[in-house]
Amino acid sequence: MKRAAPLALAALVATGSALALDLPQQVEKPLDRPQSEAAPIPPQKPSELAAPLPQPRPDPAGKNVHIDTLRLPPPELGGPPIKPAITAEELACISELKALGAKFEQPPPPQDAAGCEMPYPLSVTRLTAEIAVSPALDVNCATALAAAKFAKDVISPTAQTMLGAPLKALSPVSGYVCRPRNGTQKLSEHAFGNAIDIAAFKLTDENVIAVELAPPASNEKFLRAVRDAACGPFKTVLGPGSDADHAEHFHFDLAQRRNGGTFCQ
Repeated sequence: MKRAAPLALAALVATGSALALDLPQQVEKPLDRPQSEAAPIPPQKPSELAAPLPQPRPDPAGKNVHIDTLRLPPPELGGPPIKPAITAEELACISELKALGAKFEQPPPPQDAAGCEMPYPLSVTRLTAEIAVSPALDVNCATALAAAKFAKDVISPTAQTMLGAPLKALSPVSGYVCRPRNGTQKLSEHAFGNAIDIAAFKLTDENVIAVELAPPASNEKFLRAVRDAACGPFKTVLGPGSDADHAEHFHFDLAQRRNGGTFCQ
């Protein structure tokens, strides 16, 4: 009996070892991560959701027009040119011309691809209250003012003294013409509204003094006096005898030359 006890104990130990071998190995579970301490955001109630923006009501009268929906038509091509902002010098010239009694309109600037330009054109029908021009004279203000002063201060009193009647009108006349000088490629002063051509002087007694190569003696003295006096107020003076192109009219212009020089023939 004493020997049986050790054997039983040994058998029990062996059985326990076998059981230990058959047990699965324990695997360490990862620690659960702590959840955020912030409380979950509750779902929005239907009343808290953003309400849709109201749609604009139709405006049959067209009174409420939004600027961002306004669609303007494109500007017309080839329309009248826009006048540049007028200068103080031009305003002073116009004011002085009006003080003399001149009558004129201010049309849009002419458009010419050849380089001719007249930014502030005037269409003059009267140089002074007493002296008209016909047809309307298209020139710049400086030329109109020079012509008005010369007609009032020189031509009219000279006609009164020599021919017995003051000046009534310059007719016919011409001003702006987009063209080069005769026989050259350089633009004429006419192309800038800077010149005036005078073919005849009409007096208050209806006597007409034509500019010509061989005028009557009484007219010739008057024409010579006017032509000589024009050299100074105008920078270029041409007429019968200068060349064939000026055989029947006077040409007066305000061309700018070095040192303010003049060219009078």
